[in-house]
Formats: sequence, C-alpha cells, structure tokens
Amino acid sequence: MKAIVLTEPGGTDRLRIEEIAKPALNTDEVLVQVKAISINPVDVKSRSGKGVYGRIKEQQPLILGWDISGIVTESQSSKFKEGDEVFGMVNFPGHGKAYAEFVAAPASHLAIKPANIPHEQAAAATLAALTAYQALTHKANVQAGQKVLIHAAAGGVGHFAVQLAKLIGAHVTGTSSAKNKSFVVGLGADDHIDYHGYDWKNSDKEFDFILDAVGGNNIDNSLEVAKPGGILISIPSGLSEDVTSKAKAKGVNGFFFMVESNGDDMKAIAGLLETGKIKAHVPQTFSFEEIGKAHDLVESGRTVGKVVVTL
Repeated sequence: MKAIVLTEPGGTDRLRIEEIAKPALNTDEVLVQVKAISINPVDVKSRSGKGVYGRIKEQQPLILGWDISGIVTESQSSKFKEGDEVFGMVNFPGHGKAYAEFVAAPASHLAIKPANIPHEQAAAATLAALTAYQALTHKANVQAGQKVLIHAAAGGVGHFAVQLAKLIGAHVTGTSSAKNKSFVVGLGADDHIDYHGYDWKNSDKEFDFILDAVGGNNIDNSLEVAKPGGILISIPSGLSEDVTSKAKAKGVNGFFFMVESNGDDMKAIAGLLETGKIKAHVPQTFSFEEIGKAHDLVESGRTVGKVVVTL
C-alpha cells in the first residue's frame, strides 16, 4: 500500500510517498481502507518536530495523521464487520498512522459513519469535533444560559465548538477576522468579536467558559474577560505558570486540555451529524499526492473549517 512517511522532522519535503506493507491486525482492531483524512495543526507541528513528535519519533516507518473515514476490509472485533463505513480519530496522542491507504485502528476509537455524510465531512468531524465536544461536555460541563467565548471560531475546532455550545443552549460569542464574521454568525454565534485591535483589557464582557485554540498572548486576553469562577481551556499551548497564577488570583479555573480517542464520543458526534445538528465545513480538499499543499494551508493559520485529503 501507499503511505506518506515522515523521513525526518522539517518542512513538507520531508513527507514522502512510499510503498509499504499493509498493517497486521491485533485483537479488537479493524483494517480500514481510507477514503479521506483531515489535517490538523498538530499534524503540522509534529511534522516540524514539535506536537507529539517526541512520543512517536522512535517508531518506524513514522506515519503522521489521526483522522480517518473509510471502509472496513478486515475485522478482529465484534463491533464492526467487513464493509462497514467508519470514521474516527485513531490512537491519539500516539502513533495514528492515518496518512496511508490502509489503517489498523482500534475498534474502540471508531464509530459507524452516517450514511448521509460523505467521507470528506466525516473525516473532518474527528479530532476537531472531538476536541470541542470533550472540552465543552466532559471538562467544562457547559450549561444552558451560560456565556461562552470561542476563540478562532471559524477554524477547525472553533466552528464545531460554536455549533455544540449553541446546541447546549449557551449564549455564544465567537472571535475571528472581520471577513469571517458572517460564517461565524451563520454557525449560530449570538455575537462576534473581530480580534484585530480588540481592547480586551477594557472590555465590559464576561464569560463563564472560554475555549482558546490560539494560545500565546490570547490566554492573557482571555483572562481579562473571564468571570470569577469561570473556566478557561487552552488547547495549543497550555498555561504558563505566570498565567496560571493570574487565573488563580482572579478565581478562574485555567488549564490545558488534550483530546483523546474515544469511540463513544464519536458515536455521539455521528448522531449529531446524521440529524444535521452539527455540520463539518470543508471548503477545500486535496489529493493524497498534494499532502504538502494541505499542510501549507493549515500552517498558514487562515483556514476556515477543515482541510481534508482524499484517497
């Protein structure tokens, strides 16, 4: 089979298409013929030697990627049979090996793909959707009526988080550039903030829950508008000791969060996709051979929705 192997950390030229053997199955795994994968910021960071590269660098061949949608061709699990269409985030934050024609995936990480959702949209609704779902429901326990701020609301995690928070019944504010305001509002956001030049320090807004998918100085900006007793979750960079102490001084619960593979959560997301309660926005897809272009787009930080590669 064909796979995209990371020869060493660096630029997209380090991603090489190679012919390797199909993976063998262990107990409770299924072999998935991949139809679509999605690309995340963690893919880009790991390619460059950051992200989760340190966890998997000794495993060869090193194949990045975690988000897949495809068809089961072999099964060592009672959960799925040959011919089932499945999707999920595989082995995160371990070695997912998703950039390949076939992936050996734990059955416990997958769910049946809704029949009315194409593989491209299913692949898009994996790591990003799981991150939003687990942060809102498991970690923050967001409730109806609460005020929620979603940073980078037009991005992969953000556009799912807006939809999910609205489903819960929260009052949602999303940040993005002005050009993406209509997209964010179209997702269901009640209010929009153009992050360019916004005066966070003198803002009169207060939020019960803030989801930050940007990191850096944005964490400090978030603390300016967090309610005492509120929750701030940072995805990309965690919280420095300095910011943690600031959050504690204000009575804010600030912490880093990393998504984990979970088939039950994937089933919940599948149900929401099937009924149209949430939708994956996939404005552009790339071929398997165009993986470098897909990485470049994600690395630009200017993506709307999700970037997907098809096989």
